[in-house]
Amino acid sequence: MSNTWFMTVPLRRKRRVRVYAQKLIFGGRVQGVGFRPFVYRTAQRCGVRGWVRNRSGVVEVLAQGAPEMLQLFRHTLMTEAPPLARPEVLTEQAIKTQRLADFQIRQSESALSAQVHIPPDQFACDDCLAEFNDPRDRRFQYPFINCTQCGPRYTLIERLPYDRANTSMARFHFCPRCAAEYADPGDRRFHAEPLACPDCGPRLEFCASGNDALFGPAAFAAALLALRSSKIVAVKGIGGYHLLCDARNSAAVSTLRTRKNRPDKPFAVMFPLQSDLAALRRAVRPLAAHEDMLRNPMRPIVLVPKQTQCNLASEIAPGCAEIGAMLPYSPLHHLLIEEFGAPLVATSANISGEPVLTENETATARLDAIADGFLHHDRPIVRPADDPVYRIIADAPRPIRLGRGNAPLEIELPFSLPSPLLALGGQLKNTVALGWGNRVVVSTHLGDMDTPRGLALLKTVAADLQTLYGVAAQAVLCDSHPGYATTRLAPQLGLPVRKIFHHEAHASALIGEFGQAGDCLVFTWDGAGFGRDGTIWGGEAMLGRPGRWRRVATVRPFALLGGDRAALDPWRIALALCWEVGKEWQIAGKDTALLHHAWSRRLNCPQTSSIGRLFDGAAALLGLLSRSSYEGQAASHVEAICDDTAEPIALPLSRRSDGVWESDWTPLLDILQNSRHSVADRAGVFHATLAELLLTQARAVRARYGVDRLGLTGGVFQNRVLCERVRSAAQNEGFSVYHPERLPCNDAGLSFGQIVEAGAG
Repeated sequence: MSNTWFMTVPLRRKRRVRVYAQKLIFGGRVQGVGFRPFVYRTAQRCGVRGWVRNRSGVVEVLAQGAPEMLQLFRHTLMTEAPPLARPEVLTEQAIKTQRLADFQIRQSESALSAQVHIPPDQFACDDCLAEFNDPRDRRFQYPFINCTQCGPRYTLIERLPYDRANTSMARFHFCPRCAAEYADPGDRRFHAEPLACPDCGPRLEFCASGNDALFGPAAFAAALLALRSSKIVAVKGIGGYHLLCDARNSAAVSTLRTRKNRPDKPFAVMFPLQSDLAALRRAVRPLAAHEDMLRNPMRPIVLVPKQTQCNLASEIAPGCAEIGAMLPYSPLHHLLIEEFGAPLVATSANISGEPVLTENETATARLDAIADGFLHHDRPIVRPADDPVYRIIADAPRPIRLGRGNAPLEIELPFSLPSPLLALGGQLKNTVALGWGNRVVVSTHLGDMDTPRGLALLKTVAADLQTLYGVAAQAVLCDSHPGYATTRLAPQLGLPVRKIFHHEAHASALIGEFGQAGDCLVFTWDGAGFGRDGTIWGGEAMLGRPGRWRRVATVRPFALLGGDRAALDPWRIALALCWEVGKEWQIAGKDTALLHHAWSRRLNCPQTSSIGRLFDGAAALLGLLSRSSYEGQAASHVEAICDDTAEPIALPLSRRSDGVWESDWTPLLDILQNSRHSVADRAGVFHATLAELLLTQARAVRARYGVDRLGLTGGVFQNRVLCERVRSAAQNEGFSVYHPERLPCNDAGLSFGQIVEAGAG
């Protein structure tokens, strides 16, 4: 340990030992995760003196002791850190020794720093659950039990540093026993900011129309009785409200659908947490990867294949092959599901694409026509966080939605940004992102931006992120689509605006996640995105790297019959596809003469190359559905029914005058309408042929440009059958295949991609 200050101190037997001093600054996820008490306990074990303190985003440590003890101390801090901590040594400096009597935890210091890391909300840990289930414990069945290793974080932090006075728990004053735990460095609840107990913490309240409010255990009992009586109950959780009902009861689920005006979109289901997951296995067929993800500390919703004889109401996920399954993550959820003893529908309490509701009064007013009762609590939710969603594709969990437990999501860039940037994302399934230096923070799911509440939340979170991280954006990024609400909002923020093309942002998000250098061929397949030629893209192959993309392949364009209405009416897509190639197709109950007149004159019929819309047309031609009530419904139905062993048919590939390869989907129309084959077989051929279309384009591009790195992104690649088929075949042909693992491949990844594209360009 050269160049280190030291002093000698007398020991027994008159032997003298050198004492060294070091100052370490830890970054990463080190606040709100029990890192300071862990440092304290480690120092006690290692015989190290000094102190530890929070300093707005980092943890500062002064350590003094014998060299071998300091080495053990540092090694232990990095290798045995608490499960939720992610420490990184930012600086390590030898300093002059001091006269220190012990090791202390010092008061936090507040300083503006871009080193802040905001911890996401966490599930109830095993230690807390053991107390929760122990009748002798003072927190027995207390719905807000937590410690430094679990409980809410992001949804209750009002400002930094992360101390209780800066959270929504400041209004709850400690009882003597909680105060003692909070102040004891050796206690698991030392500086657990959401710390509470039945004597001093939040409490439940149950309200039902025409009845007096009930509180505490009586409130819980009333909510449980309502659920057992086939009622719908709105329950306030960590990041917002859920609507709960008996998942086995068709009448209850149908009532929820009717009241929520949600005719088809699948509901998530919460299952009891059992060691063998018996209740889960009666409804779905989880693989090891599903079970691992279900038990992950973020406790996401995981899409799991249905059992052939599923014991849940058929109305849970009509037309889908999977159910969104989840395990309880908050103490209140554990209490409800264990006492109820059976699966519960647990769907976000919101109105049609809006953010999840968080405030007691607002939830009561907006959900009054949906819920039969409300189980509130009085711990304020500072900002909403919906449940994250994952799907297992190619044996790996792929995020579909960011939320409680995995966001704010931090990603390190392979370069440094010259100035801080704020990215507003797109229109649907939106997130915002803040980038500075080599860091990008992506928000939780914000919902769709075509609702006033969604857009208001975006503005709030955009300002919130800048305040929390101490970073002021110098420019704002948005999508190039002139009709997006975020595009119209961008100029109102008073910063320079840069527009990023949709599919270039998709491609850059993928490259930014993996940090790859050099050119890559990225297939960006989705429902819609504004293209450089003014048409609606969605079936593109982009070659290059962030800041240097060019379109090298696409599919034959067709008309969106009726414009945006076509996305809701798959039969319109089917008609347009057939008319494009001179074929006839009849849709029952529709007079198409006027539509054909509009199509022939291209009146409100914008051109598109969207693979997502091809899926819509396929669903209609297969007779699966003619009307979509939620985005992606048609594609999910085509996938759910397909035979994934089907063989592809060949599609023509030609090179246009502008050098772009174009595949022609025309031969698929005959297959899709051929009733001599089963619907499953035809849907399987459709998937297999799209996979072969992609590979044919990839081969052509590789032959000309020599690129062998292949990326898959855009909402279409949430399709497991298509993805796994492409990945397997492409890897067999020598391609390296990249598919998002940390970010959703849908439009939730656009905000991150906008920052990568702008920073590299």
